[in-house]
Amino acid sequence: MISYECSQFNTFNAKERYPMPNTEKEKQLAAEASVKFVKDGMVVGLGTGSTAEFMIRQLGEKVANGLSMTGVPSSERTANLAQELGIPLTPLDKVDKLDLYIDGADEIDAQFNMIKGGGGALLREKILAYNSKFNVIIVDSSKKVESLGKFRLPLEVIPLAHKKVVDQLIQLGLNPILRKLDNSEYRTDENNFILDINISGQKNLKDLNTRLLEIPGVVETGLFLDYVNVLILGRAGDVEVTHVNRN
Repeated sequence: MISYECSQFNTFNAKERYPMPNTEKEKQLAAEASVKFVKDGMVVGLGTGSTAEFMIRQLGEKVANGLSMTGVPSSERTANLAQELGIPLTPLDKVDKLDLYIDGADEIDAQFNMIKGGGGALLREKILAYNSKFNVIIVDSSKKVESLGKFRLPLEVIPLAHKKVVDQLIQLGLNPILRKLDNSEYRTDENNFILDINISGQKNLKDLNTRLLEIPGVVETGLFLDYVNVLILGRAGDVEVTHVNRN
């Protein structure tokens, strides 16, 4: 059973700072609110994507101003940005648990289920989220939906098996599309392919996730179920912070 509490985040006058609301400003608002969860001495998982980038830049400023923390990146792209900003990094296998993981989402529904992986880092993102004590998700208002499926669900697959996986997904009616970059197959940091599938209308997400992972060649899915501890939603001029309690 899921219960939650919502609050408005009023530590600054966002309406004065951002008089013309738009998606990028909402992302920045959510990112600014999220870094307030980071305390001295923490090991923090760093997400990947446009919203996470705002957060990483905010952390870079805090580190420059004296914050002591260590980051664990969810992608090479994130690692490169964090290093440019002077954020100390460590590999995941050098820590017991992350104190905190902050990342965005492509979609999040009313039950706080998410689709992630639009930026191609779903495998490492899920590993970090699983190994974190506390997960903070930051999104703009366009990412909050009643049910998942408008955004295609990414699957990370082994290149050797991807055509066989495609055949299985077609049989399931999931209309897979092989992700491309510059007219070639997109490669993840683990050198795998990504298949984006249509899950619109799927009611039992847990069952779907299980069935997908049972297909040989599927490494991981972009379905993130039961991972959210705090959702920070950027809206026009302010943010809504939701604390999720799972029983």
